Amino acid sequence: MKKEKMSKPSKDLPLGFVDRQEKELLVRDFIISNIKEVMIRYGFQYLETPSFEYSDSIGKYLPDKERPDEGVFSFKDEKKWLSLRYDLTAPLARYVAKNFLEIPKPFKRYQLGTVWRNEKPGPGRFREFLQFDADYVGTKSLQADAELCVMISEILEKSGLSKSEYVVKISSRKITEELFKKINLNNNQQKLTILRALDKIDRLGWSGVKELLGEGRKDKSGDFTKGANLSTKNIEIIENELKKKSPETDDLKDIFKLFKDYDFNNFEFDPSVIRGLEYYTGAIFEVNLKFDIKNSKGQIIQFGSIGGGGRYDNLVNNFGNYNAPATGISIGLDRLVYALMQKKEFNLNQSKPVVICVFDKNLMREYIKILSLLRKSAINAEIYPEENKLKKQMEYADKIKSPAVILYGENEIKSGKPTLKNLNTGEEKSIEIEELVNEIKKII
Repeated sequence: MKKEKMSKPSKDLPLGFVDRQEKELLVRDFIISNIKEVMIRYGFQYLETPSFEYSDSIGKYLPDKERPDEGVFSFKDEKKWLSLRYDLTAPLARYVAKNFLEIPKPFKRYQLGTVWRNEKPGPGRFREFLQFDADYVGTKSLQADAELCVMISEILEKSGLSKSEYVVKISSRKITEELFKKINLNNNQQKLTILRALDKIDRLGWSGVKELLGEGRKDKSGDFTKGANLSTKNIEIIENELKKKSPETDDLKDIFKLFKDYDFNNFEFDPSVIRGLEYYTGAIFEVNLKFDIKNSKGQIIQFGSIGGGGRYDNLVNNFGNYNAPATGISIGLDRLVYALMQKKEFNLNQSKPVVICVFDKNLMREYIKILSLLRKSAINAEIYPEENKLKKQMEYADKIKSPAVILYGENEIKSGKPTLKNLNTGEEKSIEIEELVNEIKKII
């Protein structure tokens, strides 16, 4: 009988998912440490919500909602749909409703968590990414909105950006509500289609957005997105209104006064800032970088914003009758890291281990003595994990960028002096065990 050929699993990842290597993760950890420091100083509480929620708790706020898993990754558990969270705001609203009597008002929380989006990926735009959110729940005060913009700026500057390298753009949903009245539009689904189209101005430009406001748009891959089917005249009205240079809403005027009190100038009024989710009710903000971003081929790309947010006074009310006006801001940390690593060289001290080479597995007791001495002296160290040719062990040490290796064979043990080889200079020294720590500290 002919044997069936076994197919091997693919080593490739699904589109929109990436393996993240050490350097990127260390930069991300550096940014997270800055975030936590600022959050504590601003008086925010740390919160974590689960990755999965019931789909009806988050589904109505998604970009596409014809079925429960459109826009999200979902499965059916017994009779109810569960979805991986799309953002951190809808889960926060659910948490506030559930714990409304116990939490302080306002409730100031921040969260760092992975979110998942079942959407078409793009440059620096993933289906799985780490997000940072900070929110005020239970206040209508515009001071909260203003402080979020000031706070996000402080985080960006602590992470290595100068004021000239980013800008916080600000607008208000009240502008689009007035705009819908002007073109006599009452259909909520059509309004949402328009908002999602306008939210793509930074990526597609007005030419691409006009197609989405009209019959629809076909992208480079051939995928077609249905449009809002507005008339040419109404599209022109929208474009003219969203190119105005000064705010006409009271909420923005009040926020700009507060910015002056904070001595915060790194913002721009931009009525074309929309934010695609439907739950925003007032001021909206977007954080944009002002330097070129390149893809893996070195080509400059339309990167878009690294985050944003706004006021959402009615979201918690979806879970019951709660007086919980709110405002929040979020940053896509993986997008920020992607951009920062192109702009700035991060010299993060991640000391690699000194490698103790193995000449004879029967001498392991001697190797462990040296290992314990180094680790107790706060020196990163490891024993090469198996008996192998010295050449292989040196190749390993070189590949992990070890600063030095310790050679301790039979002759060195007899003399009581291990050999320390500096892998940066190639210099070798025969040293008393008691002097190893001092000599290694000179190298690292």
